[in-house]
Amino acid sequence: MKPIESIMRTAPVIPVLVVEDVDHALPIARALVKGGLRVLEVTLRTPAALDVIHAMKGVEGAIVGAGTVTNPDELKAAIDAGAEFIVSPGLTDNLGKAAVASGIPFLPGIASAGDIMRGLDLGLTHFKFFPASTSGGLPALKALAAPFHTCKFCPTGGITAATAPEWLGFDPVLCVGGSWVVGKGTPDEAAIEAAAREASALGK
Repeated sequence: MKPIESIMRTAPVIPVLVVEDVDHALPIARALVKGGLRVLEVTLRTPAALDVIHAMKGVEGAIVGAGTVTNPDELKAAIDAGAEFIVSPGLTDNLGKAAVASGIPFLPGIASAGDIMRGLDLGLTHFKFFPASTSGGLPALKALAAPFHTCKFCPTGGITAATAPEWLGFDPVLCVGGSWVVGKGTPDEAAIEAAAREASALGK
Protein backbone atom coordinates (compact mmCIF):
# COMPACT_ATOMS: atom_id res chain seq x y z
CA MET A 1 0.00 0.00 0.00
CA LYS A 2 1.38 3.43 -0.96
CA PRO A 3 1.77 6.12 1.69
CA ILE A 4 -0.51 9.08 1.03
CA GLU A 5 2.36 11.35 -0.06
CA SER A 6 3.45 9.08 -2.90
CA ILE A 7 -0.19 8.79 -4.04
CA MET A 8 -0.47 12.61 -4.01
CA ARG A 9 2.75 12.95 -6.02
CA THR A 10 1.66 10.45 -8.71
CA ALA A 11 -0.07 13.12 -10.83
CA PRO A 12 -0.83 16.84 -10.41
CA VAL A 13 -4.59 16.29 -10.56
CA ILE A 14 -6.76 13.71 -8.77
CA PRO A 15 -10.03 13.46 -10.70
CA VAL A 16 -13.01 13.60 -8.33
CA LEU A 17 -15.55 11.19 -9.80
CA VAL A 18 -19.32 11.00 -9.28
CA VAL A 19 -20.32 7.85 -11.18
CA GLU A 20 -24.00 6.91 -11.33
CA ASP A 21 -23.69 3.74 -13.42
CA VAL A 22 -21.24 0.89 -12.77
CA ASP A 23 -21.08 0.28 -16.55
CA HIS A 24 -19.30 3.64 -16.85
CA ALA A 25 -16.53 2.61 -14.42
CA LEU A 26 -14.18 0.82 -16.81
CA PRO A 27 -14.32 3.31 -19.72
CA ILE A 28 -13.74 6.25 -17.35
CA ALA A 29 -10.84 4.57 -15.54
CA ARG A 30 -9.24 3.36 -18.79
CA ALA A 31 -9.39 6.83 -20.35
CA LEU A 32 -8.02 8.59 -17.26
CA VAL A 33 -5.10 6.18 -16.84
CA LYS A 34 -4.32 6.38 -20.56
CA GLY A 35 -4.27 10.17 -20.27
CA GLY A 36 -1.80 10.04 -17.38
CA LEU A 37 -4.09 10.40 -14.34
CA ARG A 38 -3.69 7.15 -12.41
CA VAL A 39 -5.08 8.24 -9.03
CA LEU A 40 -8.88 8.10 -9.12
CA GLU A 41 -11.15 9.33 -6.32
CA VAL A 42 -14.59 7.73 -6.53
CA THR A 43 -16.95 9.70 -4.30
CA LEU A 44 -19.48 7.80 -2.20
CA ARG A 45 -22.24 10.07 -3.49
CA THR A 46 -24.07 7.48 -5.59
CA PRO A 47 -25.54 4.03 -4.82
CA ALA A 48 -23.15 2.57 -7.43
CA ALA A 49 -19.97 4.00 -5.87
CA LEU A 50 -18.69 0.89 -4.06
CA ASP A 51 -19.26 -1.29 -7.13
CA VAL A 52 -17.53 1.36 -9.25
CA ILE A 53 -14.44 1.23 -6.99
CA HIS A 54 -14.37 -2.55 -7.29
CA ALA A 55 -14.72 -2.39 -11.09
CA MET A 56 -12.07 0.32 -11.60
CA LYS A 57 -9.54 -1.79 -9.70
CA GLY A 58 -9.55 -4.02 -12.79
CA VAL A 59 -7.81 -1.32 -14.86
CA GLU A 60 -4.05 -1.80 -14.91
CA GLY A 61 -2.16 1.15 -13.44
CA ALA A 62 -5.18 2.67 -11.69
CA ILE A 63 -4.87 3.64 -8.01
CA VAL A 64 -8.49 3.74 -6.87
CA GLY A 65 -9.66 5.43 -3.69
CA ALA A 66 -12.94 6.43 -2.07
CA GLY A 67 -13.97 10.05 -1.50
CA THR A 68 -16.78 11.62 0.55
CA VAL A 69 -16.12 9.13 3.37
CA THR A 70 -17.73 10.64 6.47
CA ASN A 71 -17.83 7.92 9.16
CA PRO A 72 -16.21 4.61 10.21
CA ASP A 73 -18.96 2.51 8.57
CA GLU A 74 -18.33 4.12 5.17
CA LEU A 75 -14.60 3.73 5.75
CA LYS A 76 -15.03 -0.01 6.29
CA ALA A 77 -17.33 -0.39 3.27
CA ALA A 78 -14.83 1.45 1.05
CA ILE A 79 -11.91 -0.68 2.24
CA ASP A 80 -13.99 -3.84 1.72
CA ALA A 81 -14.72 -2.65 -1.86
CA GLY A 82 -10.97 -2.44 -2.49
CA ALA A 83 -10.26 1.29 -2.02
CA GLU A 84 -6.51 1.95 -1.85
CA PHE A 85 -6.83 5.35 -0.17
CA ILE A 86 -9.56 7.34 1.60
CA VAL A 87 -10.54 11.00 1.19
CA SER A 88 -13.01 12.74 3.51
CA PRO A 89 -14.67 16.17 3.26
CA GLY A 90 -13.84 16.95 6.90
CA LEU A 91 -12.13 15.43 9.93
CA THR A 92 -13.75 14.03 13.07
CA ASP A 93 -11.99 12.15 15.85
CA ASN A 94 -14.18 9.10 15.15
CA LEU A 95 -13.30 8.86 11.47
CA GLY A 96 -9.69 9.93 11.98
CA LYS A 97 -8.99 7.28 14.62
CA ALA A 98 -10.68 4.56 12.55
CA ALA A 99 -8.73 5.52 9.42
CA VAL A 100 -5.40 5.65 11.25
CA ALA A 101 -6.11 2.29 12.92
CA SER A 102 -6.92 0.72 9.54
CA GLY A 103 -3.52 1.74 8.16
CA ILE A 104 -5.01 2.90 4.84
CA PRO A 105 -3.58 6.08 3.25
CA PHE A 106 -5.93 8.85 4.42
CA LEU A 107 -6.47 12.39 3.14
CA PRO A 108 -8.91 14.19 5.45
CA GLY A 109 -10.57 17.49 4.58
CA ILE A 110 -9.59 20.62 6.51
CA ALA A 111 -10.66 24.27 6.28
CA SER A 112 -9.21 25.80 9.46
CA ALA A 113 -6.26 25.78 11.86
CA GLY A 114 -8.32 23.76 14.35
CA ASP A 115 -8.94 21.07 11.73
CA ILE A 116 -5.21 20.80 11.00
CA MET A 117 -4.36 20.62 14.71
CA ARG A 118 -6.90 17.81 15.14
CA GLY A 119 -5.18 15.98 12.28
CA LEU A 120 -1.71 16.54 13.72
CA ASP A 121 -2.93 15.12 17.06
CA LEU A 122 -3.78 11.93 15.13
CA GLY A 123 -0.35 11.86 13.49
CA LEU A 124 -1.61 13.12 10.11
CA THR A 125 0.32 15.69 8.04
CA HIS A 126 -1.35 15.49 4.60
CA PHE A 127 -4.72 17.17 4.12
CA LYS A 128 -7.36 18.05 1.55
CA PHE A 129 -8.10 21.80 1.69
CA PHE A 130 -11.85 21.81 1.12
CA PRO A 131 -13.90 23.54 -0.19
CA ALA A 132 -10.88 25.37 -1.57
CA SER A 133 -12.36 28.21 -3.60
CA THR A 134 -15.01 29.20 -1.03
CA SER A 135 -12.76 28.78 2.04
CA GLY A 136 -10.65 31.79 1.13
CA GLY A 137 -8.84 30.35 -1.87
CA LEU A 138 -5.06 30.34 -2.21
CA PRO A 139 -4.48 33.31 0.16
CA ALA A 140 -6.24 31.35 2.95
CA LEU A 141 -4.19 28.21 2.29
CA LYS A 142 -0.96 30.23 2.29
CA ALA A 143 -1.93 31.75 5.65
CA LEU A 144 -2.76 28.29 7.09
CA ALA A 145 0.35 26.62 5.69
CA ALA A 146 2.72 29.14 7.32
CA PRO A 147 2.35 27.93 10.94
CA PHE A 148 1.90 24.31 9.81
CA HIS A 149 5.03 24.14 7.65
CA THR A 150 5.33 20.34 7.94
CA CYS A 151 1.94 19.81 6.26
CA LYS A 152 1.18 19.11 2.59
CA PHE A 153 -2.13 19.79 0.85
CA CYS A 154 -4.47 18.79 -1.97
CA PRO A 155 -6.89 21.68 -2.54
CA THR A 156 -10.26 20.50 -3.88
CA GLY A 157 -13.55 22.28 -4.59
CA GLY A 158 -14.12 24.85 -7.28
CA ILE A 159 -10.70 24.34 -8.91
CA THR A 160 -10.61 24.42 -12.71
CA ALA A 161 -8.05 23.71 -15.43
CA ALA A 162 -7.50 27.49 -15.55
CA THR A 163 -6.88 27.98 -11.82
CA ALA A 164 -5.06 24.70 -11.07
CA PRO A 165 -1.56 25.93 -12.12
CA GLU A 166 -1.69 28.77 -9.57
CA TRP A 167 -2.50 26.31 -6.77
CA LEU A 168 0.15 23.85 -7.98
CA GLY A 169 2.72 26.65 -7.97
CA PHE A 170 2.49 26.85 -4.16
CA ASP A 171 5.13 24.51 -2.72
CA PRO A 172 3.06 22.76 0.02
CA VAL A 173 0.45 21.78 -2.62
CA LEU A 174 1.32 18.33 -4.00
CA CYS A 175 -1.75 17.98 -6.22
CA VAL A 176 -5.28 19.33 -6.68
CA GLY A 177 -8.62 17.55 -6.81
CA GLY A 178 -10.78 18.31 -9.82
CA SER A 179 -14.22 17.35 -11.05
CA TRP A 180 -13.72 19.11 -14.40
CA VAL A 181 -11.85 16.20 -16.04
CA VAL A 182 -14.86 13.89 -16.40
CA GLY A 183 -18.28 15.22 -17.44
CA LYS A 184 -21.64 13.77 -16.49
CA GLY A 185 -23.51 11.15 -18.52
CA THR A 186 -22.21 8.42 -20.81
CA PRO A 187 -18.41 8.61 -20.85
CA ASP A 188 -16.69 9.80 -24.02
CA GLU A 189 -13.35 7.99 -23.69
CA ALA A 190 -11.52 10.14 -26.23
CA ALA A 191 -12.67 13.38 -24.56
CA ILE A 192 -11.78 12.10 -21.07
CA GLU A 193 -8.35 10.95 -22.23
CA ALA A 194 -7.68 14.35 -23.84
CA ALA A 195 -8.78 16.21 -20.68
CA ALA A 196 -6.64 13.86 -18.54
CA ARG A 197 -3.62 14.49 -20.79
CA GLU A 198 -4.05 18.25 -20.37
CA ALA A 199 -4.49 17.88 -16.61
CA SER A 200 -1.45 15.63 -16.21
CA ALA A 201 0.70 18.29 -17.92
CA LEU A 202 -0.39 21.05 -15.49
CA GLY A 203 2.24 20.31 -12.90
CA LYS A 204 5.14 20.45 -15.33
